[in-house]
Amino acid sequence: MSKSPVTPLAKLLEAALFASARPVPLDELSALDPDASAAAVAAALDELRLHYDTEGHGVVLAEIGGGWQILTRAEYTEAIERAQLAARPQRLSAAALETLAIVAYRQPIDRAEIEEIRGVNVGSVLKSLHERGLIDVVGRAEGLGRPLLYGTTSLFLEHFALRHLEELPRADELAIALREAPGNEIDVTNAEERLPTRADA
Repeated sequence: MSKSPVTPLAKLLEAALFASARPVPLDELSALDPDASAAAVAAALDELRLHYDTEGHGVVLAEIGGGWQILTRAEYTEAIERAQLAARPQRLSAAALETLAIVAYRQPIDRAEIEEIRGVNVGSVLKSLHERGLIDVVGRAEGLGRPLLYGTTSLFLEHFALRHLEELPRADELAIALREAPGNEIDVTNAEERLPTRADA
């Protein structure tokens, strides 16, 4: 029989994470028990993660998007989606995904730079990505008119199951990552040529 988490703190974290529809940052989890230190919360998270990994559960505890979330194990995702039991995020168009990739790899970046890379007007795409919470204004450039600079958000990290931007795929991994991104549609033909990569890629 599967064993439950041992400590009361681990059980409290499990209940909070189960109730949340988004990744919960460590500081918010720490606020659940004012008497618990950050080290104790981290240890309880490790306990909970080990519990899911070793006791035969269909879920995992993952660190994504700047927080912690209980997620379905990858091997069961397809069956759950096939049964239409999971809430599906609205798909990103090819134009939106390509623009989002440019922002992710070149941030902070202004609209003119994005349009120079893509060769098309991106005003409506930027507006859509901003409304969906995937990008946000992170400052202003020093150039003429001080144009807005865009960057990705914690929701972007959550959407692509990333803990931080350093986990973005390198140039040789980019086309594969785009092809396998869940819930997105994009033509990945020559993707490495069309989309920018990190400077260190």
